[in-house]
Amino acid sequence: MIQIEQLHARAGQFAIRDVNLAVPQGCYAVLMGRTGSGKTTLLESICGLRQIVSGRIRIGDRDVSDLKPGERGIGLVPQDVALFPTMTVRQHLAFALEIRRRPPDAIADRVEELASLLGIAHLLDRYTAGLSGGESQRVALGRALSFRPGVLLLDEPLSALDEATRDEMHALLRDVQRTTGVTTLHITHNRSEGRALAQKLFVAEANTVREAPLEELAKRC
Repeated sequence: MIQIEQLHARAGQFAIRDVNLAVPQGCYAVLMGRTGSGKTTLLESICGLRQIVSGRIRIGDRDVSDLKPGERGIGLVPQDVALFPTMTVRQHLAFALEIRRRPPDAIADRVEELASLLGIAHLLDRYTAGLSGGESQRVALGRALSFRPGVLLLDEPLSALDEATRDEMHALLRDVQRTTGVTTLHITHNRSEGRALAQKLFVAEANTVREAPLEELAKRC
């Protein structure tokens, strides 16, 4: 569950204020809005990459407002995927688990499990520099899910993909969310993406965020 209460956060001269938002446990929520409407500011506030001015952020039953990013139990897929070209796919999937000092056998099992779930088992020993856009997104998703986070945040993850690959990723994201049950907040400005994925819809506008009915996806640009 994600629970945000009266959040106020700044990004330079821009600010979002009075944000109240609730994503139920296991729900796939989509946050839409125009460029510059505050979507990424909100995401960075939730995962701890941006210090908030005021308000509270709860993940599950914990108040994480003042915790460091690594202590919040959140998996993040950034817009640019941020993969390391000198690391293999296997190393990316193991990275967060190694930092947390999980046993080697448990890491190996989790890597194989994720590779199967995401359809990238044949890529495990490849370096990421040569991967396609869709393959890179699968690796970034696996890295974010590797330590079994309670919440998954995705920042416009499909914006650079062609239409056919986006459709494949829509199906994969729905399957991953059903399989893992992870509470998900997906940021996008793409209406068809919202229609394909959203179980709950939020809209960023006028320096805040409001919940909107799913029917609004049929008319938003």
